[in-house]
Amino acid sequence: MKKAIFNWSGGKDSSLSLYYLLQAKEYDIRYLVTSVNAKFNRISMHGVRQELLRQQAESIGIPLHMIMMPEMPTMESYNEMMEQTLKKFKQEGIDYSVFGDIFLEDLRKYREERLALVGMKGVFPIWKIPSTKLVREFIDLGFKAVLVCVDEKVLDRSFVGRSIDDALLKDLPSKVDPCGENGEYHSFVYDGPIFKRPIAFDFGEVVHRDYAASSNTGTSVCSTTPKVHTGFWYCDLIPKSL
Repeated sequence: MKKAIFNWSGGKDSSLSLYYLLQAKEYDIRYLVTSVNAKFNRISMHGVRQELLRQQAESIGIPLHMIMMPEMPTMESYNEMMEQTLKKFKQEGIDYSVFGDIFLEDLRKYREERLALVGMKGVFPIWKIPSTKLVREFIDLGFKAVLVCVDEKVLDRSFVGRSIDDALLKDLPSKVDPCGENGEYHSFVYDGPIFKRPIAFDFGEVVHRDYAASSNTGTSVCSTTPKVHTGFWYCDLIPKSL
């Protein structure tokens, strides 16, 4: 089997992509790799606590590798940290890096160019599959997830904390991609066919965070800060063990 790392966000697209790979049995996934905000110990952009991320990896049964990022990295520092990390994986004989991207061409191009610098290749299991089909399959397979972050430009506060289910799909505005591929929302998956056991949590407070436009140059979708001034609603999830 081909050795690979899996870029794990903890959300819906990552979960479905991993499901596809585990079913195909073509790749040996050595690590789940996640960028974590080192200041807050939460998944970058998603805002999910590190403890819940660890519980996901334990339930899946694949070792977790966290990349501890500064709160607002520049594109240059982000690229440098990622390149050094990828070089270490390459030294372990890992040649492939898996992503849950669907249709953002500039993002895929960016990823492939960065991987090529260290002699690795990208794998995109759900690439170009229609979003409506993907989210429908996600629900039908028995995955369970909640929205942990929504972009206030397209979704109001009432959406954060909601489950990904038929009711949500019905309520999403027509301009919102059903999978949130344009950053409209981020999710946390707590149960489904890739997990040995569900991840237990309680709902915490809902908070608003306002972000100034990033001055980063390059491909902004790979940074943890937006290119335009915007705000996000976050729903804190509290591990049951806390």
